[in-house]
Amino acid sequence: MFGRAGKARNIVLVWLIWPLLTLGIYHLVWYYKVNREARDFDERIEVSPVLALLAITLGWFVIVPPFVSVYNTGQRIARMQESAGLRPPSCNPWIGLILLIVAALYPLYHQHELNQIWERYQNPEEGAQVPLVS
Repeated sequence: MFGRAGKARNIVLVWLIWPLLTLGIYHLVWYYKVNREARDFDERIEVSPVLALLAITLGWFVIVPPFVSVYNTGQRIARMQESAGLRPPSCNPWIGLILLIVAALYPLYHQHELNQIWERYQNPEEGAQVPLVS
């Protein structure tokens, strides 16, 4: 079984620099892309990137959806790590959830965990096919 590789990104750029320069728009694009990468990496991971994005934007009106979405994204990253053969997975969805509350630091953590997957494959080109562990 094969999946499509995502993009290794600089964690500080993802968390602070690009969101500041784009007035927060980059964060939304990044969140969509991370969830799309999870779906494209392993077809067994079910996620709608659009719904995940809506949960962290419009979901704030209901309060709960952003927390659920960030937790679920952490679970998806852990499943991606397992599919890449990184066992046990190092991504803990609870840490991402706690970091959401602490100055929205979860992009730092989530991107770091994603970068471990791409490093395992020796940083393939985005979209390249990579083998998955069953």
